[in-house]
Amino acid sequence: MHRERVTAHLVRHRAVGRGRFHATTAAAPTAERLMRSRYSAFAVGNEPYLLSSWHPATRPTRVDLDPAMRWAGLEILATTEGSAFHTTGTVTFRARYTRRGEEGALHERSRFERHEGAWVYVDGTFVE
Repeated sequence: MHRERVTAHLVRHRAVGRGRFHATTAAAPTAERLMRSRYSAFAVGNEPYLLSSWHPATRPTRVDLDPAMRWAGLEILATTEGSAFHTTGTVTFRARYTRRGEEGALHERSRFERHEGAWVYVDGTFVE
């Protein structure tokens, strides 16, 4: 099982405001990299990137970002497929957060697909 924290990555991108995937100067090469970039986008409130990296068939019209939510770390727990050689993939993760002084975690298995050559988020299911 692959576990990694990206808190330092998050801090760097919070200071800058966006990464290379967020600026659309590069596409995420794997489903996991897209997952990481979407986590960073949630952390900095980058709604346009979240929407553009969402599959058109499941994309909402807007993302309700909670300004009280402070993302504190991402842990990748498992991945299946999702490489440059696949068309689908899943990423199971745990994202830690603080909201109004209360700590919590979001544990999800996200599905990704290639759409017009780029990885996009399809949907996710919560994991207990």
